[in-house]
Amino acid sequence: MKHFACHWLAVSSLLWALVARAETRPQYGGTLRVMTHAAPTTLDPADARVPDSFARRGITSLLFDTLVTMDETGHARPGLAESWQASGGNLRWQLRLRHGVKFHDGTPLTGETVAASLRLVNPSWSIRADGDSVIISWDVPLPDVPAELALSRNAILKRDSAEKVSGTGPFHIVEWQPGKKLTLAAEEDYWRGRPFLDGLEIELGRSFRDQSAALETNRVDVVEVAPEQAHHFSPAKGRLVSSAPAELMALVFARDVASPDDKLLREALGLSVERGSMQSVLLQGAGQPTGSLLPTSISGYGFVFPTQSNLPKARQLRDQVQQTRIWTIGYDANDPLARLLVERIALNAKDAGLSLVPTSVGSPDLRFMRIPLASSDPLVTLMWIAARTGFTSLKIEGGTVEEVFATEQAAMATLRVIPLFHLPAFYAANSSLKDWSLRSDGSLDLANAWLGAAK
Repeated sequence: MKHFACHWLAVSSLLWALVARAETRPQYGGTLRVMTHAAPTTLDPADARVPDSFARRGITSLLFDTLVTMDETGHARPGLAESWQASGGNLRWQLRLRHGVKFHDGTPLTGETVAASLRLVNPSWSIRADGDSVIISWDVPLPDVPAELALSRNAILKRDSAEKVSGTGPFHIVEWQPGKKLTLAAEEDYWRGRPFLDGLEIELGRSFRDQSAALETNRVDVVEVAPEQAHHFSPAKGRLVSSAPAELMALVFARDVASPDDKLLREALGLSVERGSMQSVLLQGAGQPTGSLLPTSISGYGFVFPTQSNLPKARQLRDQVQQTRIWTIGYDANDPLARLLVERIALNAKDAGLSLVPTSVGSPDLRFMRIPLASSDPLVTLMWIAARTGFTSLKIEGGTVEEVFATEQAAMATLRVIPLFHLPAFYAANSSLKDWSLRSDGSLDLANAWLGAAK
């Protein structure tokens, strides 16, 4: 009897081991259900009419590929380009394309198609096809070309006269309801290998509250979580994951400094903002107060820029100006957190003797902006922020740490932008979703994701 019990124990242990191994081994099949707050009305990553967002970047990565990808350490890896090399002091780059890749409509990837795709997004670049390669030239050196080509805006796609798009990504479009719903199916002949998931159903334009409720009732597998709500997220709902700092919150003036008095008033406003109290109360501890455009995790020197308020100094600067004007400060009416932050900033300014009137309409004097950061590359991200905050005359000196630091210092000296916070992106998923992660740009990486048994 004892021998039989031992034998049964050994068999049951083996069975449990096999079951456990099966649960951790990637499985093919299943449709992933996703909800997002953003509601893009186009799938073309080059269409500037649609605001940039983490969700839009994630959708782009499902449908389209880039010539280059960036790994977790910030190093460039081959994508649709197998290799690349620079010449002429980084004035000319040649990228050799991967063979055997096809678009979802069955046509092969060619140099001409790649060149046409990149020209639309980058009209100032000189781009031409050369056999199985693409050659890109500039008038001035651009040292971080691989990181630039890895941006989702530079994803390679075909566009037809009806504004339909076709990519080379792991999934293709089944149904598209702009701003409402996107259904995708696995691309069987994907050049990296068929994804584990059979498809995705993505609901767009859903509030964070709706997403949380849907995850709790198992009507969806993965959702976004608002930064200010992450602290209260219950582990019973699912697994919460956050990225490195991936978003800049900042005040951006519509125009450059117009006079010495204007400069003093902008300096006073910057010193009046109490970032610490806003982070602890309104952001519920999420993110990091910042005085820099780039987070320390990207540049290594973000801590150098001061973040502390100095109300006596702000009042002193304000008193040096005989006549002040009332500034209007704009925010997105669809963003409740933005409204709360702007109202608090207006109160801080009032304590310094400044007048700010919050508004969600018109053309304000300055605007509260949320800017998703582009890359883990400091120079590329700094250029990205500059393009979105009006630094049209910002001179990029080079890509070394010292040169990027000098460029950011020059940008801050213009007083065009008052940085406030750097925030991570937050997502939550139920226990059935396996092997998913977040990219450095705050988007979901579902390339190797699969659905297992929920716990």
